[in-house]
Amino acid sequence: MNKHHESTGPADEQQITLRGPAELADALPYLMGFHPNDSVVMVALHGGRGRFGGRLRLGIPQSPKEWAPVADQLAQCLISGSERRDTRPDAIVVFLCQDPADGESGNQTMERLRPLAQRLRRACGALDVPVLEALCISDGRYWSYCCPDERCCPAEGNPLALPGTTVMAAAAAYAGIQVRGSLREMEARLSPWDSAAQAAAEQERALDSAGAALMSRILDTVGRREVAGETLTLARALMDRLGSAPVPAPSEADTGDDSLISADEGAAVILGLQDRETRDRAAEWMEGREAETALRLWRALARRCVGPYVEHAAAPLSLAGWVSWSSGDEPAARVALGLALRADPDYTFAQLLHQACNEGLDPETLRRCLRSERRVRSGQGGGRRAGEQVARRAGRRTRTRQARTSAARRRRASPGSANPKPASSSRRRVRDLQRQGRRETRSGR
Repeated sequence: MNKHHESTGPADEQQITLRGPAELADALPYLMGFHPNDSVVMVALHGGRGRFGGRLRLGIPQSPKEWAPVADQLAQCLISGSERRDTRPDAIVVFLCQDPADGESGNQTMERLRPLAQRLRRACGALDVPVLEALCISDGRYWSYCCPDERCCPAEGNPLALPGTTVMAAAAAYAGIQVRGSLREMEARLSPWDSAAQAAAEQERALDSAGAALMSRILDTVGRREVAGETLTLARALMDRLGSAPVPAPSEADTGDDSLISADEGAAVILGLQDRETRDRAAEWMEGREAETALRLWRALARRCVGPYVEHAAAPLSLAGWVSWSSGDEPAARVALGLALRADPDYTFAQLLHQACNEGLDPETLRRCLRSERRVRSGQGGGRRAGEQVARRAGRRTRTRQARTSAARRRRASPGSANPKPASSSRRRVRDLQRQGRRETRSGR
């Protein structure tokens, strides 16, 4: 067995030392905040004791032809991100998590994924950062790709520890760290309704109707402003409605929220949020009770982006990710932003937030910018800037401070020196008109 020690501090005053594959496999859900399924997870280690650093998750590509380029990209992303945030990793731990396919055993899953593990090890080694351990977790068991000793790592794998029975589980409970369930369960709360359901068909008809009405109104500046105002007013009213409703049981929370929003109301806000300036205004609902009800609304709207409107989910999903990150829930933020990029890989707001969250930047910098925008607008009636610009500026400021900190650490240490179905042409026309209107508005200032 490859024995090594990784120290992680769930609380500032507490450190846990992990020894070997069994304890690493048990620690994974606590590192991520959920049980990652169908995922590649890479964790950076720093220092002689292997302090946990940055972590990165991506869905396992279905085609083995994609494994080599994806492995290179993941290794480069984790190492460069760690350098920007802290220091270059001294080692990396790799996890491959996937349930067996139909008719497949856990051992067969492990062997099928072995070439991907080898690709990842080579990609990290090519950048002079060794993979200290590579584990496959499948069907309630784990295997080590690095340990050749069958006495501790047999071919049939080892069973995972029972939940809540390990030192890591006790330390996580003491520190208040929660595991929310599986990644699949978290994504289900944000995924579109089943297209075969009656509610999904009704929502798609409402989106079609709202889109046809919206197209004629966004052709002029006054109409665009009116649509923006109506969108924000309706979104605020829906937040108030959600906040004043009786609190349902956790298992019924999403169903309860869905019942409080009509198809027409959902369609109006979803389409209105496709305007970036409107979306940026909505991003200001990020703190306190506003954040709680806004997050419930953004989740509900993401579930209503059904059928050919899947791409429209990028806006509410990005807002859900931003509010989660702003509220300190990084695992939920990463899941929501990952789904936003799955809905629209070119959605800049989601790209910037996803990168900032993964690099461990401080959301307070962006919150401060949005508060300033809100004060300027309420006091002077203008001064809006695009959310992407605010996010870029906030990220640059935080990265600059972190780069200075990392440089100081290095000086002290060395004195000498992540394709949906496309929307139809009519629906794309609505989005194109909104973008055209924004360009015309900016050029006229």
